[in-house]
Amino acid sequence: MAHALEKSTVPASIVIAPGSPDAERIRQTRIDLAACFRMAARLGLQEGVCNHFSAMVPGRDDLFIVNAFGYAFEEMTASSLLVCDFHGNVIDGEGVPEITAFYIHARVHLHARRARVVFHTHMPNATALAMVQGEPLKWAGQTALKFYGRTTIDARFNGLALDEAEGDRIAASIGEADIVFMKNHGVMVVGETVAEAWDDLYYLERACEVQRLAESTGRPLQIIDPDMAARTYAQMRAGGRASAHAHLACIKRILDKSEPDYAA
Repeated sequence: MAHALEKSTVPASIVIAPGSPDAERIRQTRIDLAACFRMAARLGLQEGVCNHFSAMVPGRDDLFIVNAFGYAFEEMTASSLLVCDFHGNVIDGEGVPEITAFYIHARVHLHARRARVVFHTHMPNATALAMVQGEPLKWAGQTALKFYGRTTIDARFNGLALDEAEGDRIAASIGEADIVFMKNHGVMVVGETVAEAWDDLYYLERACEVQRLAESTGRPLQIIDPDMAARTYAQMRAGGRASAHAHLACIKRILDKSEPDYAA
């Protein structure tokens, strides 16, 4: 698998200082990300030490928070996450990001400014559908309709993301989508908030899981009429943000009971 970036740091003083108006927002973003890592590990959505979640530092357009190389999702804590700039410098934290984490996330955050949060995994069911020919996700189940009109396909598998050119290519593949099926690779979810990205990641895997189970019967899928699919998506979208934030709050309550160190 890919290696980590070499250590390169700049003074932490350029990060938001403790006590500043954004300091609490940054702390909360770290906690929210750590919670997502821990719950993703519980659900089997990670792959070794090679998948990554990131979020832009609140109040900044030049720094992002990402996991350090060499740690499993189940080990993540709020304080162990790194703050990096777009040049590969670790601004705050111990360790370095995995090289593909840097080149994917830095370039997506740089070029797709609406992508304040980027989750990339090789989670099994969604990745399985990214490996088959044709459209990965089909509009045959209610859960799938959460993503109606929001997906795209990066059809070109191009090896590991080891440089800016490949990161730029991946960033360009997103377009206006929120979900990218990366053929022969995995998936990427982008969003405005950690809560919304988590909600999409979770339900994407569930939608892909039930589709895989249905297709394993060998019987044809019953596809939902496009007008009804669009209508149902609009119904879901109407309360989607509130539901996503409730979902994130829920997983933090669960973790608070058995793994409270995630917030440390």
